[in-house]
Amino acid sequence: MNILQINSSLRGTQSESTRVANAIVAKVAAANPGATVTVRDLGANPHPVLDEAALGALFTPADQRTADQAARVALDDALIAEAQAADVIVLGAPMYNFGMPIQLKAWFDAIARAGVTFRYTENGPEGLLKNKKVYVATARGGIYPLDADPQVPHIRMLLNFLGLTDHQFIYSAGLAMGPEAAAKGQAEADAAVAALA
Repeated sequence: MNILQINSSLRGTQSESTRVANAIVAKVAAANPGATVTVRDLGANPHPVLDEAALGALFTPADQRTADQAARVALDDALIAEAQAADVIVLGAPMYNFGMPIQLKAWFDAIARAGVTFRYTENGPEGLLKNKKVYVATARGGIYPLDADPQVPHIRMLLNFLGLTDHQFIYSAGLAMGPEAAAKGQAEADAAVAALA
């Protein structure tokens, strides 16, 4: 089994989303002896954002790309290869200003490539990253009802679009609402991890 962990927090060792993602990976790895774990820390080593130069490189035929264009596309290719090789993907996704960090959005932008990780059909788009389990460790300062959560629907839509339809979100919430609320949120996240099959 190949486990891919994507951390996107800027808080380093103080990150709650990374702490929970680490716990999920430990739980899954323990249940699958011999599993390999690949960790990509986008907070410490951000992937370049999608800009005009990157878009131009992607839309230039491979045999016509400049050396700089080929190098830029290769950065995305590496992330795509990791996602394709993974059996389990664990995302650490803190909430920044009601959404995902730009670092995580850059990861989604990098791996969403027409004809590779999704394709358009006469019946609409079809995700090609199939038969993988995804866990998303979310951390947020407040508490958001599921029907009013501004972050999770966006992440879920992106996952589904890519064919990653088997996903589970684990919430560590209330972290900025005082010590008691933070401890409760962390305990609920720990309990959810402990209950993973």
